[in-house]
Amino acid sequence: MNKVNYNTIIRFFKNECSEEERLLIIKWVNESQEHAEQFFRWEELYHLGNNSEKENDLAIRKAEKKLYERIEIEKSHQWFFSTINRWVKYAAVITSILAISGLTLWYFVADSQEKWITASTTNGETLEITLPDNSKVWLNENSILKYPEHFTKEKRELHLTGEAYFEVTKNKHKPFTVQSSAMNVQVLGTKFNFKTPSNGRIVETSLIEGEIKVSGNNNEGAITLSPGQKVELNTVTKQMKVSETNAALDAIWHNNLIPFKNADIFDIAEVLEKVYGVKIILSPDISPSTTYSGVLKRKDSIEDVLRILQNTIHLQYKIHQETIFISSASK
Repeated sequence: MNKVNYNTIIRFFKNECSEEERLLIIKWVNESQEHAEQFFRWEELYHLGNNSEKENDLAIRKAEKKLYERIEIEKSHQWFFSTINRWVKYAAVITSILAISGLTLWYFVADSQEKWITASTTNGETLEITLPDNSKVWLNENSILKYPEHFTKEKRELHLTGEAYFEVTKNKHKPFTVQSSAMNVQVLGTKFNFKTPSNGRIVETSLIEGEIKVSGNNNEGAITLSPGQKVELNTVTKQMKVSETNAALDAIWHNNLIPFKNADIFDIAEVLEKVYGVKIILSPDISPSTTYSGVLKRKDSIEDVLRILQNTIHLQYKIHQETIFISSASK
C-alpha cells in the first residue's frame, strides 16, 4: 500500500487490513497532527455511516437545526447577509446527499470549539497521558487514543484502537466511557486494561480495581465485571466470555512491575511462564509452604528474576534453552 486513503482506513476499521497495512496506517497517523485529525474524521464518518436509519434521521435534523442556528447568529454580520440564501441552498443539498448515503451532517457542522486530541504510538513505544479530569492512561505500542481537550459536563468519552491501561478519577456524576470498534467500557472510577487490536478477533478487558460495565457494539450483551475478572469478546462468533484472571498481570506492560501477594512457588512459576514465554518444570521436592508478597521489577532476563527470588525462596535452578528446572536448594 503506497498511500493511506479513506478506503484503506475503512479496511482498518473493519479489521480487514493486513498487519503491514495496519502498521503503515499507524505510522501515517504519527507523522503529523493533520494526519491524526484526518484519521479521527474518517473514523467518525465510518461509525456514523453504520448507524441505523432512525439514528441518521435524528442526527440530520439536529445537524440542520444547529446549522440554521449558526446562520441566524451570522445574520448580524453585514458581510454574511448577502450570502445567506446560498448557505440555505448548500445545507439542503448536503443534507439530501448525506441522507441518501447513510451518513449525517455531523462532519460539516460539528462544534468548531470542541477540539479532539489524538495520541498514538509506534513499535516498541509506550506513552503516559494525563486526561482533562486528571485520569491517567498508559498507551501500549501501535495504539491510537482520541480524547477531547475538555470533557463535557455530562460525560467523559474516549476512542481507543490498540491497548491501553486506565486509572480513572472517580466522578459518579460524569461516567467515563472508552469506545472501540467492537466493545465499549463504562466506568465511574477504576483501574483496568483494555485491549482492542485493530485486526484481531479477540477484544478483552481486565478489571484490576473498582467496577466496570462492558458491552458489545453488535448486541452481544452487557456484563458487569468485578476485580480479578476478564471479559473476552470474539468478534467473529459474537460471543462474550468472562473468566477469572490475574488482572494486574495483564497490565504489566505499562510499568514493568510484577505484583505478588502470598504467592507460593507454583503461583510464581505460572506468572513467570506467561511473562517470559518459557516452560518451568518444578521438582517433586518443591514445597508450597513458603510464600512471597511484593513487587518484582520486570527484568530483561528471567534469570535475573530467579536470582532475586533466591534471596527469599530457597531454590536452585537450571536453564536449558527455553525450559527452566527448579528444585529446592540444598540445605
